[in-house]
Amino acid sequence: MSLQTPRAAAAELPPGQGPAPGAELSRGSATPPAAEEGGEEEEEGEKEKEHDKLPPIPSASTATAGELEGGAKNQFSTFSNFITTINQKKEGIANGNSPTQLVIPNMKNVRDLPPICLDVRQKQRMSIDTVPQELKVPFPSEPSLPIRTKTVKGFQDDVEKSKASGDWKAVHDFYSTTFDSFLEINAAFKKDTNSPFNTIEDSGIDAKFVNVVYDALLNTPQDVQKSVLKGIINGLLQEWTGPRTKDDLRAYCILLQNPQFSNTSTYVIYAHLLRQIAALTEADHHFLVHWSKKISQKRFKQVVDRLLQFISLRLFPAKPEEFPPMVKCTWWIPSATKVLALFNAANSLISPPIISYTDFYNSTLDHIDLMEEYHNWQCYGNSHRFSFCQYPFIISIAAKKVIIQRDSEQQMINIARQSLVDKVSRRQKPDMNVLFLNVKVRRTHLVSDSLDELARKRADLKKKLKVTFVGEAGLDMGGLTKEWFLLLIRQIFHPDYGMFTYHKDSHCHWFSSFKCDNYSEFRLVGALMGLAVYNSITLDIRFPPCCYKKLLSPPIVPCDHNTLVGICDVTLDDLFQIMPELAHGLSELLSYEGNVEEDFYSTFQVFQEEFGVIKSYSLKPNGDKIPVTNKNRKEYVQLYVDFLLNKSIYKPFAAFYYGFHSVCASYALLLLRPEEVEILVCGSPELDMSALQRTTQYEGYQKTDLTIRYFWDVVLGFSLDLQKKLLHFATGSDRVPVGGMADLNFKISKSETSTNWLPVAHTCFNQLCLPPYKNKKELKQKLIIGISNAEGFGLE
Repeated sequence: MSLQTPRAAAAELPPGQGPAPGAELSRGSATPPAAEEGGEEEEEGEKEKEHDKLPPIPSASTATAGELEGGAKNQFSTFSNFITTINQKKEGIANGNSPTQLVIPNMKNVRDLPPICLDVRQKQRMSIDTVPQELKVPFPSEPSLPIRTKTVKGFQDDVEKSKASGDWKAVHDFYSTTFDSFLEINAAFKKDTNSPFNTIEDSGIDAKFVNVVYDALLNTPQDVQKSVLKGIINGLLQEWTGPRTKDDLRAYCILLQNPQFSNTSTYVIYAHLLRQIAALTEADHHFLVHWSKKISQKRFKQVVDRLLQFISLRLFPAKPEEFPPMVKCTWWIPSATKVLALFNAANSLISPPIISYTDFYNSTLDHIDLMEEYHNWQCYGNSHRFSFCQYPFIISIAAKKVIIQRDSEQQMINIARQSLVDKVSRRQKPDMNVLFLNVKVRRTHLVSDSLDELARKRADLKKKLKVTFVGEAGLDMGGLTKEWFLLLIRQIFHPDYGMFTYHKDSHCHWFSSFKCDNYSEFRLVGALMGLAVYNSITLDIRFPPCCYKKLLSPPIVPCDHNTLVGICDVTLDDLFQIMPELAHGLSELLSYEGNVEEDFYSTFQVFQEEFGVIKSYSLKPNGDKIPVTNKNRKEYVQLYVDFLLNKSIYKPFAAFYYGFHSVCASYALLLLRPEEVEILVCGSPELDMSALQRTTQYEGYQKTDLTIRYFWDVVLGFSLDLQKKLLHFATGSDRVPVGGMADLNFKISKSETSTNWLPVAHTCFNQLCLPPYKNKKELKQKLIIGISNAEGFGLE
């Protein structure tokens, strides 16, 4: 049962993620847009000429005393008055570049921002840690910086004096001077103005001073805050005559942390800052990514949240009149998303990451037309038509699930339609069964029957699944399918079956390295996982995260069947998640301070027991003759980990990989991280019965009825094991779906039967039928009996 790759050539695949978990950035320029878009681009560019300008800043001296109110919560009372555009570009230049008349030059030439997302169509990729030779241009000479001697202590003393006296002149002068230009920003915040700091290891920024200055800023009078914004505009309006210097990049890095950009009244300035950063060269992005990973977790999270808020409010503004019309600032969201991609890349470079990958999710995108985004991405790739699917790190797992479900549904419809057309073209009577993947199995021969059915019906795997247990009257409206998955997984993963090894220390299963002639059952497990994702069923499978990383290596099955699949970069951390005791021993070897060769007496050879026989394997040619020493022990550990997690299980995992992709071959997989695949397959094991109580619907009962109150008192007092049994009894699975308990649509209906009867469940509809028991003790007794004997289906 071999999987056929989508027959598109590599160049036809849609682009993949933004800076990926490996923190790689794409090379080259974006794919040119379709020919018919050229005219639209020029016309749109003409319309935007008057809009791509920064706002004028009135003189701070014109502010009245009543306007000079401090505090972070104050809105800029007059700021909205000067967030307007200037039309006198030529006059402004002629008048000596007055801040009230300047606009950013050559904005039209900056519209097409370079891509910083990973294009899966490109075979060659650049690691974030290596810059190509052509990018290693000589650093532009840094202009000499002004001498500024203000220290953290001196600044804090000035602020305290200003608060006590009410005279903010010294503080105002510091802020207006410091932010007046990129040179002044560097003069104030560069740790050593005489050092170039031209490496990725050290940005040269005095982070403590930056944090103190920004923390104090929002508590200063408005004229002080306006002076900062005025200076930022001056810096952004600078006429660039060549490549950016490292001082310019430092200034960008500092300005991104400005807390003023949380205020919507500053969004015009913020947008232009983001646009300039997004339009930097790839080599400049390389520096910004590495410098950003040195920002403290708190500040890093604040910048990310600020960018996400900017995107959300531009998509769904609370007050649309605050912003220019969307048609005139279409570059706002792409610019912000591309800058966010830099921070995602920086986050991926750290282990453990600075913040969770879920902190990059923007739940606002759950409310846009995701399928339109997905189709645009498929059709236009990395062209000038922006799509959030180019940057999947920003799309929540719930939104990705919607995309995958709808993509699966469309594939199901297409396959079913083709089956009907084939029947009609052969002048055969249409049969509704051709619309489904019909699986008939005997409970006593569950694995063998399932294997035979899936192998025989390979062409139907992308149809809607329907299961029938031979000799039983149950009709599959979803419940039988859930039970089939549950029983099959339970049997396949049983230790006696020998396909998988259960590791007690890590509480997970891993592939057996035993050699055999037929790996079809591993392919069945892969197909089962694929069918579960395809049919929105959660499985109780305990694979380590490394398994899902291998499952996406690569995410699209290669056309060349000689290409290795399921091989990924593995580390000692991956081994810790499976065999923690062995990983700890290897870690001790790496940190051992004595003579490794004399004390351990090991070679590049490992031993494994297979069916009672000890077999040896060399980790490299002539490995049995190469001793492990202090010098080569890192190589030994890496080869050992690679052997255990890749090479020794290649054949069974390859069968598993092809089985999964035989069902789930979809471009939507390119949107997923390994952790997200795990959530789609397994759901969440965390049960929150209080959340289930809040979202439960009732039929025949009110939530205040005595029986319902008894029910929840009993359920909330259950052990975790009994709560899982209840969930399995009512829904067919003890796992929580991606959207949480609310996605279960759990319903309790009143059963007009004798209270001597046990509760009944309709797992197809996640419905529990509960008789009106007279007391809590009776309800608890009947409920426990019912949920503890929940296997098999029948009709009344």
